[in-house]
Amino acid sequence: MIAQLQLNLNPSLYLRDPQASNLGQRIVSQSINLIYEIGFEAFTFKKLSVRINSTEASIYRYFENKHRLLIYLIAWYWSYLEYRITYETHNIQNPEEKLKIALRFITHELQDDPQFSNISENTLQKVVIQESEKTYLTKSVDSDDREGLFRGYKSLCITIAAYVREINEDFKFPHSLVSTCLEAAHHQVFFARHLPTLSDMKKSDVLFQENLEFISTLIFKTISK
Repeated sequence: MIAQLQLNLNPSLYLRDPQASNLGQRIVSQSINLIYEIGFEAFTFKKLSVRINSTEASIYRYFENKHRLLIYLIAWYWSYLEYRITYETHNIQNPEEKLKIALRFITHELQDDPQFSNISENTLQKVVIQESEKTYLTKSVDSDDREGLFRGYKSLCITIAAYVREINEDFKFPHSLVSTCLEAAHHQVFFARHLPTLSDMKKSDVLFQENLEFISTLIFKTISK
């Protein structure tokens, strides 16, 4: 039997920890599926309550609104990526190899992880590609930031930026470069699928491999001494 893991997320993301109950886990897992199917704009707690055979009131006990739920889902994704990258690079000393591993995770298509059986990482990644910018392109971004709602994204950037610094300690913009590449990795997949004239990549079986090639070229060429 595979042990189930839990990520340590900021309590400000929720009213009640959804990881701590079966209903909370169903709210999270089915919200991922429903947002992917119909889009965040059309997504409502009423529709989610029908999907999970519960009530809107029960969902509101976990999240104050659908925007907070989306922030939670995206924060979970960033924390999951950092967990995987940290685990895979734990015994590696070469900073270039650590950076290459990190870039594979942020550019490749994720597969569902049996250690987190209540969440489809593959579907969540698709939601992130489609919806993640909606978490911070809001008037409440500053107050949300003060609450630490973007801590997972920042932590992932800091982790990868540290690899950049190890490779070239004189490079002035490690965090700017890493955050740009994180965004670009998702933008290029979205553009290739929906706005193809904005990308040289094609909607094909090699899309994620091309994404890795592009982001790797961008980051390694930029930090080369």
